[in-house]
Amino acid sequence: MEKVTDETRKLMDDMLETMYAAPGIGLAAIQIGVPLNVIVMDLARDGEPAQVKYFVNPEILEDVEELHPYQEGCLSVPEVFDTIERPERVKLRYLDYNGKEVIEWAEGLYATCIQHEMDHLKGIVFIDYLSRLKRERAVKKVAKAVKLKAAT
Repeated sequence: MEKVTDETRKLMDDMLETMYAAPGIGLAAIQIGVPLNVIVMDLARDGEPAQVKYFVNPEILEDVEELHPYQEGCLSVPEVFDTIERPERVKLRYLDYNGKEVIEWAEGLYATCIQHEMDHLKGIVFIDYLSRLKRERAVKKVAKAVKLKAAT
């Protein structure tokens, strides 16, 4: 996708609603079955004003060696949380909601979340970073939850 269109903005608006309803802090288009390089995010805590960010064709240009551990969860893997280490800071390039190119450094939770969501665009979920044993437990937990939900 070379530019942001009204259709792209409609998708991002819909994604934001879906993310809030889940509830989550980030969502990649592929998570809702749309194979586009689009991400929405809002890192505001409860009671804070929204801090919505939109990313079209995001790419990491640079990162730092220092790793930051963060307990991650995922809308695609409900009820599973584990600590993942990712680069503490990353330099990004993307198109925003209006199609303007943005180049900026992300750090802390912002860096963690954008890397997590960009992994989705590559077909990676956070449990792929876990040991085999932890990943198997996570898969079993999700399968059990899906089975219970189907029974109700």
